[in-house]
Amino acid sequence: MIKRPIIIGTISTVGLLVVYLSVVSALSGWSTARDQWSSFWPYLVGLAIGFGVQVGLYAYLRRAVHRGQSTGKIVAVTGTTSTAAMVSCCTHYLVNLLPVLGATGIATFVGQYQIKLFWVGLAANAAGVIFVMSRVVKFKKHVQAMVV
Repeated sequence: MIKRPIIIGTISTVGLLVVYLSVVSALSGWSTARDQWSSFWPYLVGLAIGFGVQVGLYAYLRRAVHRGQSTGKIVAVTGTTSTAAMVSCCTHYLVNLLPVLGATGIATFVGQYQIKLFWVGLAANAAGVIFVMSRVVKFKKHVQAMVV
């Protein structure tokens, strides 16, 4: 039961990195994407791994619920929290998108605080992982209580 969520989480991690590099390349060119990768890869990899872990844990819970071990309420709450954490963690991507939208002032502001935004994103990601893990633990206790 654990193998599939690990595969899904790994695919999500790699997929997020591919999407990031594709978007940056499309908006700013390959050389900018390469420069950003070389400057920020620890943050980008950390964010992607956090995303993959959340997706993997969500897939685990969803699969367990669909096997009839509990109600879907826990999956809905977990998915909403993970989504909120990922939206807040990806604010730094606005640096690449805002100039295209004509919001140069906001892009300058976000660019100036990009490292701080990475840390906010990593913290939000960690909070999402901790929350989803707490749901997994709660779910397992609930299932064990039903068996006993």
